[in-house]
Amino acid sequence: MSEPRSFAYSLAQAEDGWRWRIYDEDGVTVADGSHPTQAAALAEVHTMLESAGVDLAA
Repeated sequence: MSEPRSFAYSLAQAEDGWRWRIYDEDGVTVADGSHPTQAAALAEVHTMLESAGVDLAA
């Protein structure tokens, strides 16, 4: 059985809204995007993490 992978994310305000990035354990960007609102950006981060098998309820 493999160990669960760890991820980190960042949100940053930009001129056109909010940019987000997800990083793996080595600090490599594995996903990124932007949305007009902070809430939409955070929702997309959560969606991406859940699709990678991360349990956000823990």
